[in-house]
Amino acid sequence: KDVQKEREPHVYLSKEEVKEKIQSYNSSVTDKLKMTLNANGIYTGFIKVQLELCRPITVQSSQSQGRCAHSNNETAFYLPDGCVNTLHISSTNTVREVIEALLKKFFVADNPAKFALYKRCHKEDQVYTCKLSDREHPLYLRLVAGPKTEMLSFVLREHETGEVMWEAFSIPELQNFLRILDKEENEQLQILKKRYAAYRDKLEEALGGVWKPG
Repeated sequence: KDVQKEREPHVYLSKEEVKEKIQSYNSSVTDKLKMTLNANGIYTGFIKVQLELCRPITVQSSQSQGRCAHSNNETAFYLPDGCVNTLHISSTNTVREVIEALLKKFFVADNPAKFALYKRCHKEDQVYTCKLSDREHPLYLRLVAGPKTEMLSFVLREHETGEVMWEAFSIPELQNFLRILDKEENEQLQILKKRYAAYRDKLEEALGGVWKPG
């Protein structure tokens, strides 16, 4: 179970410290996703982001797959749970820019403000999560933590605001959500009807055996 954790203070590194950490990072990489330090002090590298989205996303219909509901040129559908995507970013890219790049890669038309990036850490048999601010730099966090995802991983989720802020969604999005809900409701109703029909058949069969003459 995730445990919310206080945000850790940002520690600024000197150019020499950054160089040393990148060398140490690259020596520990096992998937060839190394970091590169440029002459201007900016470094580039890769981060992996796991998608944990509860609500459907809206994409261009030509790019959509899976269970969906259509509206004009856009489609709302659910991404597979636990889907992981790799992004190549720089040390100057902020959380907000990473979210925008990730949504663009999936052709998502939803407002990036609906989403938040979290960091997940494993410590002392506990899983800690912390929502990152828009101005934080994910690649810096990756560098400091090292390449092991057990030490640090990134997760994209919807904003946790308690009640869903439906006014943040467009009319086509809301119409798509209703179509999806109607489809799921009908599917669940059919499942329930089949289940109770099976119960009824067994009860009638049992009653017929009890009241059978002789």
